[in-house]
Amino acid sequence: MTMRYTGMKPEKEVFEVIGDTFKELFEADPRVVYIDADLMGSLKTQNLWSEYPQNVFNTGIQEANMIGLACGLYLNGFKPYVHTFTPFATRRVFDQLAVSVAYAHKSVRVIGSDAGIMATHNGGTHMCFEDVAMVRALPESCIVDVSDPVMCGAFMKLTKERPGLTYIRTPRRDLKDIYTRDTNFQIGKAKILRDGQDVTLIGSGIMVSTCLEAAEILANEGISAKVVDIITIKPLDEELILQCAQTTKGIVTAENANIIGGLGSAVCEYLSAIYPTKVLRVGVEDQFGRVGVEAFLRQSYGLTVENIVGKAKCINEI
Repeated sequence: MTMRYTGMKPEKEVFEVIGDTFKELFEADPRVVYIDADLMGSLKTQNLWSEYPQNVFNTGIQEANMIGLACGLYLNGFKPYVHTFTPFATRRVFDQLAVSVAYAHKSVRVIGSDAGIMATHNGGTHMCFEDVAMVRALPESCIVDVSDPVMCGAFMKLTKERPGLTYIRTPRRDLKDIYTRDTNFQIGKAKILRDGQDVTLIGSGIMVSTCLEAAEILANEGISAKVVDIITIKPLDEELILQCAQTTKGIVTAENANIIGGLGSAVCEYLSAIYPTKVLRVGVEDQFGRVGVEAFLRQSYGLTVENIVGKAKCINEI
């Protein structure tokens, strides 16, 4: 059994798992390095700086310099991880990601925290919805959208040896408990969290638990919904997506990002070419960020259980 979804708070928040995982990585491999752009306080990883001074670097608020340092360390045999908030991890340093990392085939893992609406009170300037579309456009990149703290730690370890650009987008806290510690994750392999015959709900990140809640409501109304955690938006689990399209009436995608170029776009692009299927998308519809608590922002952008349920019912009526 790999799933234990209860809708409850997990044993550890994501920021705690990130800190613990870095310690494990440092102890197992002294070539692992962690570089931050003055946001160790947000992850509560300041202690790592003093405990592992040979492995931890703080560039200050110089994100482009952070990516350059990571590339230089890679060329000298190190395995770099970098962290900052999502907008600074992608749009502010996009040229460095495109040229210095992806084009140059350097192995760098970028952790972008406070993904999407989880930036909450940091507001519009710090609320990045376009990051998925940007990184998807870079050849050979990998995008992990974290839905559970266990998953975050697992992919930090799983991608340690992966070549090229790896982008791990995640909240710092407030994820629901979904996976057990012994869950086996793979790059490019989604997970079916609930089986169903009528409609498929494919979620990523914080929207996975929302899909599970929606499926429960649909079940009470006689609609059987399959729930899939896509795990990696790129590479996409095309085999499973095709299977879902062939065995249910249609698909609802749900993402904490702009639907332009995001998960929904990826699913539609793939299916339109080989198995045209009804796909309805839940996500941010071409909007900028704003200030607010998570519940307010979910309502503002339609990232709700009710929206998923409504779209699933539309598909079931086909």
